[in-house]
Amino acid sequence: MSAELPISSADSNAISDGAAFVTVFAGNQMFGLPIGEVRDVFKPAVITRVPQSDGVIAGVLNLRGRIVTAISMRARLLMDAAPDGSPVMAVGVEQDGELYGLLFDRIGDVLTLPAASLAPNPANLAAAWTGLSRGVFRLKEELMIVLNVPEVLRIMQGAQASTKA
Repeated sequence: MSAELPISSADSNAISDGAAFVTVFAGNQMFGLPIGEVRDVFKPAVITRVPQSDGVIAGVLNLRGRIVTAISMRARLLMDAAPDGSPVMAVGVEQDGELYGLLFDRIGDVLTLPAASLAPNPANLAAAWTGLSRGVFRLKEELMIVLNVPEVLRIMQGAQASTKA
């Protein structure tokens, strides 16, 4: 089940002046995914575990008839696992012709922010997150960390290379 991203005509006009992000949450932390890198937003029906897989790989799921690798963003971000039975949402992203499902606790809104407001990572940002971040937006009540999708998926390059050897 995929969902259309709610972008009004006012938002689409503002994209040229700024950048649009799908907001996602792991725990209470807000992250932003550049909207141009998001293919789908959906609630996975079933995630099938893959024996012997890395802890970051939550398993595989079905996205419109395609088998897609599901990546636990909590594990990728070195966060504690969510309590059993917690709802999970997925964001479909593509890299090098492969689809992946990034698993988050919840999906927020689409935000359009002025590109000039993107700040470098703060010095006190966790080292594990710094490598996965393109920078941050300081919003009124929270910090939105912009995820670098190719870096998030870099873990898959090693896994694919080892299966081809």
